[in-house]
This record gives sequence, C-alpha cells and structure tokens, in this order.
Amino acid sequence: MQRLSGERRVPDDLRGGVIALGNFDGFHRGHQAVVGSAVALAREQGRPALVATFDPHPIRYFKPDAPPFRLTTLDQRERLFAEAGADAMLVFTFDDHLAALTAQEFVEQRLIDLIGAAGVVTGEDFTFGKDRGGNVRVLAELGQVHGLTTEAVGPVAEGDETISSSRIRTALQAGDCETATRLLTRPFAIQGDVIHGDKLGRTIGYPTANVSLGHYLRPRYGIYAVRGRLADGRVLEGAANLGIRPTFDPPKELLEPYFFDFHESLYGQVIEVELIRFLRPEMKFDGIEPLVAQMDKDCAEAKRVLAES
Repeated sequence: MQRLSGERRVPDDLRGGVIALGNFDGFHRGHQAVVGSAVALAREQGRPALVATFDPHPIRYFKPDAPPFRLTTLDQRERLFAEAGADAMLVFTFDDHLAALTAQEFVEQRLIDLIGAAGVVTGEDFTFGKDRGGNVRVLAELGQVHGLTTEAVGPVAEGDETISSSRIRTALQAGDCETATRLLTRPFAIQGDVIHGDKLGRTIGYPTANVSLGHYLRPRYGIYAVRGRLADGRVLEGAANLGIRPTFDPPKELLEPYFFDFHESLYGQVIEVELIRFLRPEMKFDGIEPLVAQMDKDCAEAKRVLAES
C-alpha cells in the first residue's frame, strides 16, 4: 500500500486506475461498499485500485472551531483501505487552493492530469468542487467529456436508517459501543503514542498507558472494557478510563487503559485501543481506597465482558 499526495502526479504504474472518491472517515459499511465496488471494477479491468480521502476533513476547514469529530486517523484509514484490497491511498489536502477549485477544475486538474484516472466510484450523495458545485450527475457529465467512467453506489441501510458517520458518532457519544461496532464492522479504536502522565496509576497498582484523544470524537466519558493492539501485533485486554479523571486535580482529558497481567513499558510506542463496551460513567471518589475498590470491580466486569466477546 502506497500513500500518495493528491497534489502530485501519480506514479506511472498507478495511472489509469479506478478511484474510490470520498472522505471515508470511519470507513463504515457504507464506505466499504463504495471502496469494494471500486476494487472489484479495478480487478475486473486489470487496473490499479486507489482510494482517495481528504485531510483535513472539509468540516475542519470550513468550521475550524468545530468540536473534535474524527473517527479515524490517516494511518488507520491507510490500513483499512489496504485490507479492503486497495493498491494506494490518495490524500487530497483540503486547503484554500482545493476549496477554490470548481467541479470542472477538480476533475480536469486532479483526476485527469495528476492522477490519470480511468474510472471513479463515489457514493450517491458525494459532492465536490467550489460551493459544492459538483455531484454525481456533474461528475458523470464531465466524465463523458474526458473518457472517465463513473459509478455511484447507493446508501447502505440497517433497518429503516442509513448507515452514516453521524449515526456512529451519536452512538459513541451515548456509550453505545455495540451499535458503533456493528455499523463499523469493527470496534471504534483510538490510536496514538503512549505518553507520560502523572504516574498515579502505578502507585495504586493500576499502571496505565496514557493516550491523547487528539482530534478523535469524544465518546461518552466513563469506564470501558477495551482491547489494545500493539505495534508488534500482540493483543491485550484491559479496562480504561476515558475522560477527565474527576477524582484528581487538575482535570486532564485522556484515554487511560490498564492492561491485565502486562508489565512492560509502552512509553513512546503507538498503540490502538478498541472500545468494546461501556461499563459505567466517570465518578468522583472521596479518597484512594474507594477508587481502588471500584477499579477492582471494573476490572472484574471488563474481564467478564471480554471473555464473552
């Protein structure tokens, strides 16, 4: 899997490819349908399969003060796209220049000139270009002019509701990990460097691997049963506090997983922590003893949940 810039000419061996074009934050079942169609078409025609995404997210560009909302990082998307069969990930930098391109300019300058695309697959609701002047109809019309085949994939529904990133965010903010997992086809996971914290956990028998929440959506604050995935492929089970630790001052927003029967240092390593189930909201305790007693209960419950999942 190669990661390419949407501002540079694509290497010759990847030109003439089929592109899945969208943002694909979360890469949920609906996104997977779009990428799956692009990969299938590329394989059928003997062409490279590329998945394009935008960074930063257009919402962040137009609303820089919007609360954190991302469901995946670029690194996570790159891995997910590779697992879906793509040959390369193409990253369009969403900046002033890209925002000013008309739909026609985007197709001609980016898709045709720089990428040399032969086909494009999008979702039916995809819009692009200055002031959202482009949609699937415009893309098809421009494609006919430039010999670019286009395909629009309809929404994927569960029951009467369309699967969307917004629906997943709502579930996570409610602590509904089960719904998020079902729509994503995998647990929601936060990836980041393990950073130094206050080292309070080790003094009470619960050393944690602290991870910043960065630009991720903030799920419901509380205690979770989690699985941690290390860079070397090992999978650890544990319980984590996600929130501001109201018992301690000053409040500090972190994801703090404690992994069962694990005693190695993880400082500086990149780990990915999957939220398997919400166990309880954050609580403020009057002292360390009641806190530790509750943590004992939380870990016992997390072990039970993880044994069943």
